[in-house]
Amino acid sequence: MGAMTVRARTFAALVTSLLTVTACSSTSGPGDSAPVTSDSVPTLGAEVLRSYDRGDDAFTQGFEVDGDVLYEGTGLEGSSFVRRTSLENMTELGRVDLPSDLFGEGITVDGDTLWQITWQDGVAVARDRDTLAEQRRVNYDGEGWGLCTQGGGTPDNRLVMSDGTSTLTFRDPTSFDAVNTVDVTLDGNPVERLNELECAEDGSIYANVWQTFDIMRIDPTTGRVTAVIDGKPLWDSMTATERNGADVFNGIAQIPGTDRFLVTGKFWPKIFEVRFTDPAAVGQN
Repeated sequence: MGAMTVRARTFAALVTSLLTVTACSSTSGPGDSAPVTSDSVPTLGAEVLRSYDRGDDAFTQGFEVDGDVLYEGTGLEGSSFVRRTSLENMTELGRVDLPSDLFGEGITVDGDTLWQITWQDGVAVARDRDTLAEQRRVNYDGEGWGLCTQGGGTPDNRLVMSDGTSTLTFRDPTSFDAVNTVDVTLDGNPVERLNELECAEDGSIYANVWQTFDIMRIDPTTGRVTAVIDGKPLWDSMTATERNGADVFNGIAQIPGTDRFLVTGKFWPKIFEVRFTDPAAVGQN
């Protein structure tokens, strides 16, 4: 999910109604929170390798690369959409709007299916990966925030879903039934407000933490955080004009076959291609 910045020119009426909902409403923007630190796990930086300019119309909820296509799902009732973008030149290849009564959340690709969840509607939409056409819907209990596919292309693959708490739920990729859960902890303490997810090729799960610039790297077997990534320098690197109207840090997508990730935020006008690394090692051979 994530905080909303009031954007009078487009979303004023919608934001006014949503400000009554505490889980999703805030006029504070991304804030200036210091990164979480721990003596037991490293704090990594995000080394910027490249950045891409884009429009500022995406309230980013889901972010994933499959092959040479970047998929993005966005939120807000009446304004939610999912789109395909060329990874090579960031040209939009296709886009489908959600029905006006659905608030879009995380997305993930599993084989030929793109799954898209919703915030408080209890609806998951299965779409054709290439056309984005809706194929079917299933219902689930609770809120939907982030989604990713673990073990994609293998017989034991499963979906991983966050709901704004410290719990990750593993789901069957065909039925969407919940099959297991794990509680995420850092130094034995629960990590709440887990948001957008990325199931990385090394088996880790990366999760944005809502209303912070933190990304948690998680061991999905134990739920333990193995590293904290500080994304605040990405925000600081944007100009005041670029930050105007931008909202919380949200969106992680690994570029397949590499150690690089695309990251962004809600209404951010930039996508950053980064490598997560020890800040002290940046620039060293």
